Amino acid sequence: MLIEREPYSLYAAEKQPLLMMELNELTQHHQQHCQPYQQLLKAQWSDVLQTPSNTTEQLPYLAVRLFKQLKLQSVPDAEVFKVLYSSGTTGTPSRIVLDSATAAIQSKILVKIMQHWLGKARLPMLIIDHPGVIKDRSNFSARGAGIQGLSFMGRNHCYALNDDMSINFDAVEQFCQQFDDGPVFVFGFTFMVWQFFIQQLKQQQKTISLPQAVLLHSGGWKKLQDQAVENTTFKQQVLKQTGISKVHNFYGMVEQVGAIFVECEQGHLHCPSYADVLVRTPGNWQTAAVGEEGVLQLISTLPRSYPGHSLLSEDRAVLLGEDNCPCGRMGKYFHILGRLPQAEARGCSDTFSPSAKPEASV
Repeated sequence: MLIEREPYSLYAAEKQPLLMMELNELTQHHQQHCQPYQQLLKAQWSDVLQTPSNTTEQLPYLAVRLFKQLKLQSVPDAEVFKVLYSSGTTGTPSRIVLDSATAAIQSKILVKIMQHWLGKARLPMLIIDHPGVIKDRSNFSARGAGIQGLSFMGRNHCYALNDDMSINFDAVEQFCQQFDDGPVFVFGFTFMVWQFFIQQLKQQQKTISLPQAVLLHSGGWKKLQDQAVENTTFKQQVLKQTGISKVHNFYGMVEQVGAIFVECEQGHLHCPSYADVLVRTPGNWQTAAVGEEGVLQLISTLPRSYPGHSLLSEDRAVLLGEDNCPCGRMGKYFHILGRLPQAEARGCSDTFSPSAKPEASV
């Protein structure tokens, strides 16, 4: 099974047959256990009910916004272990149902991917958020789910912010004094890290020193782009205020928790062994070639409690290559270019405020 393999160890020729075997099994599983999904397949992908897909390009996919509109789950209500909600700023959030088995496998894979970047030892962890965000453990927001999922990778957890989003300087300074001479794991959602930590430090003319830390951050860049903050600027300012030089963005969404896409040293987002991506051209929805812009389709072997194994996102992307990134990791690698026009701002870090996919695609 793919889940037993290392995150970036498989060439395409080895990965694709294993991937398709698991994905076809998931398609059959969900059409048997989720009636709305079965109806969607009958309406638009009826051939798949008869013949398994040979390639990821042939795999049925759902527009991610369907999780806002339909109850899509493949387990009975009695087996629901946790419900995750997307972080859109307006409208109805996506509702993602996990049973205990799916939650466990997603946690296992998340840890496996993160260990590749952080090492297997649990490091002291500085969380750029406030502790109140994880209070309700049965109904998590995307922010809460992200923090809880990654907190397993750390120890001596320290929340850097107070409930009013000001920096808890006493806690942060104590954490730095205790752990500044060794490796540290710092995590936060992109906008939160920038607006409420880095910019506050800058405005108050303060710095901290965590030279051996690794900062992993994720979430929407929309607000940062509105402020003309690019990835390079973000990293430069983080280094200036904190001494952290190892900074990795990662991409993922609550509809496919677990199989995340982490940015390598070259600045490229990488597919792990358990997931894949395609880029589709708006209009004809054919797969785009390497270097061509389009809409990102996310594929994962992990979701069993809901039909989330093949989803068309609302993000623009470009595929850069496969098995040939200069960093040496196997698998596809890509860039996110931003949201589709008219798409709802739904990045995890975009949800805090101090005060479209065509019909034919579903």
